[in-house]
Amino acid sequence: MIQVQNLRKEFGAKVAVDNVSFTVNKGEVLGFLGPNGAGKSTSMRMVTGYFPPTSGSISIGGIDMLTNPEQAKRSIGYLPENAPLYSDMTVASFLGFCAEIRGITGAAKAKAIDRVLDLCFLHRVRNQSVDTLSKGYRHRTCFAQSIIHDPDVLILDEPTDGLDPNQKHEVRQLIKNMGKNKAIIFSTHILEEVDAACSRAMIIDRGKVVADGTPEQLRTLVPGAASLDEVFRSLTRSDLEK
Repeated sequence: MIQVQNLRKEFGAKVAVDNVSFTVNKGEVLGFLGPNGAGKSTSMRMVTGYFPPTSGSISIGGIDMLTNPEQAKRSIGYLPENAPLYSDMTVASFLGFCAEIRGITGAAKAKAIDRVLDLCFLHRVRNQSVDTLSKGYRHRTCFAQSIIHDPDVLILDEPTDGLDPNQKHEVRQLIKNMGKNKAIIFSTHILEEVDAACSRAMIIDRGKVVADGTPEQLRTLVPGAASLDEVFRSLTRSDLEK
């Protein structure tokens, strides 16, 4: 479903992403791990077509993102970091607006809204204005817009950020369940989420892929490592290092 080859992104003299390649098939949930500034969000923005790559190729469901971006984006649901909301809308009206942007109208729109309200546990606030929501409900509303059109591909940038432990558990289970029928990439700093929701994980550091495999395979990369935290620290460098 997602094929990325030799992806590179330069911002002036800075190389943010350096020759990154990976594939995510239907039924896979790929955890995208790395320190701050490693290139995770930049890579995800290129995969969604938000940033053009300096070089490399991106294919979504066999459709080239660079030559046919509009068609490729139809298969993608995207939850960016700090996703924007229209604060004067209710939850239901915001989701309806997002559905219409995706070309969903009439009875199909009402059905899509009800579906994501159920999936994201938002029914109790469906008629509440966005500016009165707690941080957790705002984040779940952003998540709901990313799946309003039931996409085959999901790109989620830190989808559990700011949620309480119960909400984190709900979102992880939702991602794991959706991953049975979709290709999903989500970035996280919480390594326990790899075990909770991912079938595979990739670690990126300073723009380069340094590890890619199942959680079990990653644990074998560093002899004597007792946890993924230890593997992560061994394979990456702190952004405080010179």
